[in-house]
Order: sequence, then structure tokens, then C-alpha cells
Amino acid sequence: MFYSQAGARPRTWEASPSEHKKWVEVFKACDEDNKGYLSREDFKVAVVMLFGYKPSKIEADSVMSSVDPNTSGIQLKEFLDIVRKKKEAQLYCSEVRHIFTAFDRHYRGYLTLEDFKKAFKQVAPKLSERIILEVFRTLKTRKAAEK
Repeated sequence: MFYSQAGARPRTWEASPSEHKKWVEVFKACDEDNKGYLSREDFKVAVVMLFGYKPSKIEADSVMSSVDPNTSGIQLKEFLDIVRKKKEAQLYCSEVRHIFTAFDRHYRGYLTLEDFKKAFKQVAPKLSERIILEVFRTLKTRKAAEK
């Protein structure tokens, strides 16, 4: 995505106290037998409860491989960090989609060079057209290579 190439980072986001409390409650509800950690299956249930989807095998594998090998599952602190990062990524993607939609005036699902130029003129009017063209071509080339 463009932001990673430009070196920008999504803004950090902090959960409200009520949201943090909800995450802790979900952890406790999914921690069968009050063992102090979430197993792989417990984690999947927690994600469904918080985000409304069942994580893929790849996502579950990734999370479980990141867990301290000296523990039997995901501790509360790790769970809260995972949930915060997922929420932050979700909000960032939503923000990017919102910005894109604002510039996709013809509702095509893509931006033409003219759309791109108009967008940059609105948000960065002093940016040279040469740079705008270079960014557009780079993104277009990268997109074609992904296909």
C-alpha cells in the first residue's frame, strides 16, 4: 500500500476504558476453566465476539506462533495487544477507504490520472505535477505487477 512506501505510519490508537474493559471481559468469557490463557480455539471465539468473523487458519497460526513458547496459550496482556493492533488496522483501513471514496467521484472503484491529479490538488496544492505523475505511475506499475 502507498503509506508503507512513503514511510508514513497509521496513527496510534488507544482503546477507551470501556472498550478495554470489554476486551478483558471477552478474554475472561473465552478463558474456559479460568486457566489464565486462551487456547487456539478460545482465541477464535474471542475474535468472533469482538470482530464478527472467524479467523483463518493462517491468522490463528500466526497468532499462536507469536505466543511465548513457555506458556500454554495467549495471556491477557498479549491478547489485549493483539486486539489493539487489529482494531488499529481496522480503523486505518476504514480511513483509507473513506479517503479513496471521497476522491472516486464517479463511483468506479478506481482513480484515473485526472481523478488522482484533482485529489492531490485538493490535499497538496503545491506538489508538482511531475511528482504526482511519478506516484501515479509507480502505483499503476505495482498494481499491474500484483496481477
